[in-house]
Amino acid sequence: MSQNSKSERRIALVVDDNPETLSMVSAALEENGISAVVATSGRTGYDLATRILPDVILLDAMMPGLDGFETCALLKADERLAYAPVIFMTGLSDSEHIIRGLQVGGVDYVMKPAVIDELIARITIHILNARAIQSARQALDTSGRSVIAVASSGTLLWGSPRALNLLSQNGSSEARQTLGGVDYEAWLASCAQLPTSKTTRFNCGGFTLNFLGSAPSGELLLQICRSTGVQPHIYLETVFNLTPREAEVLYWLSMGKTNRDIAQILSLSSRTINKHLEQVFQKMGVDNRTAAAVAADRAINKL
Repeated sequence: MSQNSKSERRIALVVDDNPETLSMVSAALEENGISAVVATSGRTGYDLATRILPDVILLDAMMPGLDGFETCALLKADERLAYAPVIFMTGLSDSEHIIRGLQVGGVDYVMKPAVIDELIARITIHILNARAIQSARQALDTSGRSVIAVASSGTLLWGSPRALNLLSQNGSSEARQTLGGVDYEAWLASCAQLPTSKTTRFNCGGFTLNFLGSAPSGELLLQICRSTGVQPHIYLETVFNLTPREAEVLYWLSMGKTNRDIAQILSLSSRTINKHLEQVFQKMGVDNRTAAAVAADRAINKL
């Protein structure tokens, strides 16, 4: 395999307390154009990961001190490392260990001694998948959307870079506390029962959360923006010189709703929604709904 250029060269962090394993795996990675950084303990591996931000992490499950499962949990709790896939390497074949590894954030499991060709193939596909996911989340920011995904319990699962930055401005631990509480959990429970065409809002800790819908995996998708006490549709009315009804239509459009959804939400006919949108496009100086939605989203995120 040809070597990647320096700017494209992938970095793998290998964490294992066995020197022979480290030597064999790191040599194989280097031969296949992947830069290998090694650590002999979970704590050292975590510290290295926060500095080099690797593309993939190969992690021994059983190590003295901080074991692989605990190390993986630490890695996934750090938003800078959330995108890096973790592949466990271990001689443990019990299903309970495999399940535990996946539960703490691992994406794959490789049995020792590792088959090098298989390991390289797994690493390559997981890096490509991770980059595709990261690109998709960055695209949300580019389009003006700050989106987070949470479990029905309220646990933060992932977020677009801008959304995570917004949450971490007061510190990650405080951000998680901001998204907690009985009212928030009750609101999420109600959101989980709503069809995609319905949207509700929730204000907490200086943030406004808008329910966007549920993913096929069961994740609840929320748009997050800083709360200023100003209603988004009223702000849009002022910014784009719209009528109150036009501003409401534009707001729901920015939330990704179809004309049919907006008609149901506002108890209007689809034909009336179309007429309002024609006026909105003209006043905003745009040609289509996508451009209007992006401009509205960017305006709302300035609140």
